[in-house]
Amino acid sequence: MLNVRDLSVTFTMYEVGLVQRRLTVITELDLAVQAGELVAVVGASGSGKSLLAHAVLGILPSNAEVSGEMSYQGEPLTPARQAQLRGREIALIPQSVGFLDPLQRVGGQVRRAAELSGLNRAAAGQAQDRAFRRYGLADGARRLFPFQVSGGMARRVLLATATVGQADLLIADEPTPGLHPAVVVETLNHLRELADAGKGVILITHDIEAALRVADQVAVFYAGTTVELAAAADFRGDGQALRHPYTQALWRALPQNGFGPVAGSQPPADALPAGCLYAERCPLATSACRQARPELRPVREGWVRCIHA
Repeated sequence: MLNVRDLSVTFTMYEVGLVQRRLTVITELDLAVQAGELVAVVGASGSGKSLLAHAVLGILPSNAEVSGEMSYQGEPLTPARQAQLRGREIALIPQSVGFLDPLQRVGGQVRRAAELSGLNRAAAGQAQDRAFRRYGLADGARRLFPFQVSGGMARRVLLATATVGQADLLIADEPTPGLHPAVVVETLNHLRELADAGKGVILITHDIEAALRVADQVAVFYAGTTVELAAAADFRGDGQALRHPYTQALWRALPQNGFGPVAGSQPPADALPAGCLYAERCPLATSACRQARPELRPVREGWVRCIHA
């Protein structure tokens, strides 16, 4: 359904005066999502997860330059096609509640999203009612403006807005922070139901444990690139089924897996090393790791960017 290959995103910015600087924040990023599949995208803050979502939808700022290949249903995702599909066949649950229109009542925003997906006015109103009930939003909430609802309610409105229509691909960018645990479970189960119904779902999250409850595949990002693509079933035991040292470190950092720390930090986008981006923190790193950036290659029915896997 969605195929992203060698995606790179570079921003042109001004420093002192009129001096320009180019900063590449995503490099050689790869991801594929099939119909009926839920792919979780995990990684530290600044690893490029949200930028991937915005690149797919074509909503990056004007100073962004995108290279690589992106296709949807076998056809290239050109800017014109992104504008045509956005909000109709491809929907986003954004990370920030600031995406809500402050001048429109929340019920109208959800209903409008349903209309844009192809429903007539009557059907859109019924879809909005169902979405509000599903996410525990009182009937009277539809008449409120975004500033009149709590942060948790605003997130539920965003969930309703993205899932109310008939989109075939849904990108959920950190959809659960601040929600009641029961609503978190309901949200994850709904995303799983959408995938089971034949839709493609991308779940961007920091919560690996929650993602593994519903995901089929897991894409691990580090410093703006994909370091591993693995089946959710590979996250088990002591992590030996995983291929990349960073993925293993993420798994072993969970409290139930030993709460193991990793020395160092993710390199900033303006100081990326020439070789493996994880080499300075990796216990397996050799001189070969620091000379050239490894390619993403197939290993044991997964994909990994590591010469030692």
